[in-house]
Formats: sequence, C-alpha cells, structure tokens
Amino acid sequence: MESKIKDILVCQNVSKTFPGYNGKTENHVIDDISFSVKENEFLVIFGPGQSGKSTLLNILAGLEKPSSGKVFDNGELVTKPNPKRGVVYQRMALFPWLTVKGNVEFGPKVRKIDKIKRDEITKHYIDLVGLDGFEKSYPNQLSGGMQQRVGIARAYANNPDILLLDEPFGHLDAQTRYLMQEELQRIWETEKRTVIFITNNIEEAVYLADRIILVTNTPAKIKKEYKIDLPFPRSYVDPEFLRLRQEITDNMDKSL
Repeated sequence: MESKIKDILVCQNVSKTFPGYNGKTENHVIDDISFSVKENEFLVIFGPGQSGKSTLLNILAGLEKPSSGKVFDNGELVTKPNPKRGVVYQRMALFPWLTVKGNVEFGPKVRKIDKIKRDEITKHYIDLVGLDGFEKSYPNQLSGGMQQRVGIARAYANNPDILLLDEPFGHLDAQTRYLMQEELQRIWETEKRTVIFITNNIEEAVYLADRIILVTNTPAKIKKEYKIDLPFPRSYVDPEFLRLRQEITDNMDKSL
C-alpha cells in the first residue's frame, strides 16, 4: 500500500490588515487564504504585483503575524521565525564582509556544528549550486545570479524542511533569470525540499511548479489552483506549456 504524502505546512483562513495612513481606515492585504503544502512539493503562489504575496510569505515564515487565521508547520503553530523555514528574498541579504564560504557556513556555525562536519556541509552546497572555485570570493565580486546561488546554498546548508522564496530572480536580466530557473529546478530535483515560491512571472510559474495557486489583486484571495503535470525539464515552447500559460494569464487579475 502506497504511503500517503503528508501536509508539511497548512495555512488556515489567514487574513492581514495594516493601519491606513490616516489612522482610521485599514489596508486589507490578504483575505481568508487557506491551502496546504505537501512534503517535497514545489508550490508557486502567482498573481499580480503588489497583491500581498510577499506579506503572505512573511506570515508563512513567521516574520509577520496574521490579523486572523493560523499557519501550522508540521502541526506546530507558527508564531515566530524558525530555521526549519529558510527564506530567500529578491535582494539577497548576504553578509558583505564574509566570503561565499563564510556566508554558506553561517547557519551551521551558529548551530555550533563542529568544523569538520560544517566544512563538509558547506562544500556540498557550494558544489551543488555550481560555485566550486568561488569559496574565497566576496559578494561584491559576484554577479547577481551568483549571489542568488550563494543565498540558495546558504538556505539549504541550514537544513530547512521548507524553503520560502520571494521573487528571488525578479531583479535579474531575462537571460540570467532563465538560467537561474533551470538551476533552481536542477537543485530541487537533486536534493528535494518543500518549496513555496512567490512570483508575478507566468513563464517562471509554469516552468517550476508542481502546483500553482493563483491569487487576486489586493486584497489577495485564492482565485484558482492549477496542477502542473508537465514532465521536467520543461520547454517554454511546448504546446501544453503555452496552453497553460495562456489559460492562467486569461484568469489573472490585471495589475492596477
């Protein structure tokens, strides 16, 4: 009998409001969002820019508290950040005074993993993201794509159950962005993690996702879910890829 894949993260009826500028009205950003994520699933949350997706990701990470609703990570209520949930942002906050090796080993070092094991972990993930030979380089000596590889390696090295990525390739040029999508898909296939990936780029969403949650414009609500059954590696010109891209685009709220 095939074992059932468990839900690793559950978002229940989450809403978020912020105070308005005049102190009286409220800015309603997220409205009653519920979904669950399976172990090792690659879930993409897709929708217009400025629709509350990043706020939702911060709530999942424990960096923001919902105004109502709850988030559970392996059955435990999320109330604060936890190393089990690694976060990678669009503008990677690497430590500029540390080398590639220093950045990647930072988490294991804080967790007081002994040096031999820490060096083994660090080398493994630097090699995994294709930065062998750049261990002694500093962030300002790296391209944007290479910096994001360091960020992904650093997140993986902390051994999270869940990776939360907030438009990590949004600031890259088109060619580098495409190459990084290929790299992320390869890394995920090589060493599986549960991934929640935020984007407003439809090609990126269809290229990477097992499942896409389409959200509306602000306040963000779930409009529709799409199961993406295309085999990897995917092609942007595959007829089914193009059909899905058009269907999801047609159903998407337009940005204001």
